[in-house]
Amino acid sequence: MKRFADLFTALDQTTKTNAKVAALAAYFRDAPDSDRLWTIALLSGRRPKRGVTTTLLREWAAEVADIPLWLFEECYPIVGDLSETIALVLPPATGSSDRTLTDWLETVRDLGTLDMDTKKQTVLDAWATLPPIERFLFNKLITGGLRIGVSQKLMTRALAQATEIEEATLAHRLMGDWTPATTTFHDLIEAHDPEADASKPYPFYLAYQLEDLDALGPPADWRAERKWDGIRGQLIIRQRQPYLWSRGEELITDRFPEFAIAPDFIADGTVFDGELLAWDHAADAPQNFNALQKRIGRKTVPKKLLKDAPVILYAYDLLEYGGEDLRTLPLDQRRARLSTLIDALPPDAPLRLSAQLPFQTWDDLAKIRATSRDHAAEGLMLKRGDSPYLAGRKKGDWWKWKVDPLTIDAVMIYAQAGSGRRAGLYTDFTFAVWNGNELTPFTKAYSGLTDAEFRKITAWVKKNTLQRFGPVRQVTPEHVFEIAFEGIQASPRHKSGVALRFPRMLRWRHDKPVQEANTLEDLKAMLETYG
Repeated sequence: MKRFADLFTALDQTTKTNAKVAALAAYFRDAPDSDRLWTIALLSGRRPKRGVTTTLLREWAAEVADIPLWLFEECYPIVGDLSETIALVLPPATGSSDRTLTDWLETVRDLGTLDMDTKKQTVLDAWATLPPIERFLFNKLITGGLRIGVSQKLMTRALAQATEIEEATLAHRLMGDWTPATTTFHDLIEAHDPEADASKPYPFYLAYQLEDLDALGPPADWRAERKWDGIRGQLIIRQRQPYLWSRGEELITDRFPEFAIAPDFIADGTVFDGELLAWDHAADAPQNFNALQKRIGRKTVPKKLLKDAPVILYAYDLLEYGGEDLRTLPLDQRRARLSTLIDALPPDAPLRLSAQLPFQTWDDLAKIRATSRDHAAEGLMLKRGDSPYLAGRKKGDWWKWKVDPLTIDAVMIYAQAGSGRRAGLYTDFTFAVWNGNELTPFTKAYSGLTDAEFRKITAWVKKNTLQRFGPVRQVTPEHVFEIAFEGIQASPRHKSGVALRFPRMLRWRHDKPVQEANTLEDLKAMLETYG
């Protein structure tokens, strides 16, 4: 654990990319295999499930520190981080420990299986033997809140330096449904197991938001298609089995039984990249995201939902065919093969080709972009015709050109303090619109303002609190904010009857009085148009 704590400290004390890569590479060269495997897992988002609630941790910490719980609760928002608050209030360790990172993570992993008394004693024993920084990390591991400030891309680069295995090869090996309980460092990183590779997706190629259309050069060099509002996924057919992966590296095959028949008409060694969409077969067009959302998170899908919201993969790239990796080929060649393949599929196949849009000038394309919401799309994707399929987010060959967000002016009625670097600032707000003479809450937002604006609104919140509900403050309805969002849908779970997609604060409307904020009727009109 000490070695991992030293790594965390080194990474936390620098913002320089090369220094972070060097620290990680040194760790991967020297750490035990099991610790290396767990570190890779942590840095790629594979954390143990939380076995203790934060409520219990706060109660136990206050008890060990011999302070009243209310005093701990007052300290928490000042520090801004629960794990750090616990590490600070606890008395100095009375013992020591030489347990490895793997030992501690296995303890954390098993907490959920213990009875309450054993669980509590396990945590208290850990606190009593760990020094402050290791105690802090242990708390982070328990709560699942460990964030080290290193992307998976940087981690993969460091691992490549330490192992002398190509970065692209490692990126592929790290994909898939593995955990430290199901593999070893050798099997995951050093060995090549074709059977284990059968279900693995390729690293997704991600695009940046387009900033300067004129900088792209001649329009003839580019291909355009709709940016669909669904779930990005890869459909893999290998060993006569279908595997469906989301961009978040989650295996979701069982949730979409439509693809069980794919091996009947798609040859082994085929990998598609595309967008999962709820499909209206009568109109031969995508349904809106609300229809797809009803399928998200379900382990089993009732027959009615399968009928009402059948899902297809709107394919826009072919990454592998006949077992051959096609990613280094130009996009135009990959698309030609994709088109031929999909044209040969039977009509009931759950795949469609995401068509490329013809255009001669950038003005032509801008007009097409303006119609995006009419097609249940978020905007456009621009891809250079000669581009290979790369890994991760790269600038130059792929760009997303989204439509402008929907907006509405709303009144702030509740505020809550942030955490981490935002500790001590009120950054999380609840907004309302007029419903007659009353304000009806309809969304929350916590991003979009500058640090200076957050400091200004924090000072105002402290002076204009009407009531407190735990960490939440009800404030005087005095300030209007322009809220931007990507979509709107009906929601019986919300008092307003609507839910927004990706809401954020676009600007603080100092120029607008509260009485001129939008109404619930305005939201419902938007729902009829865009829902």
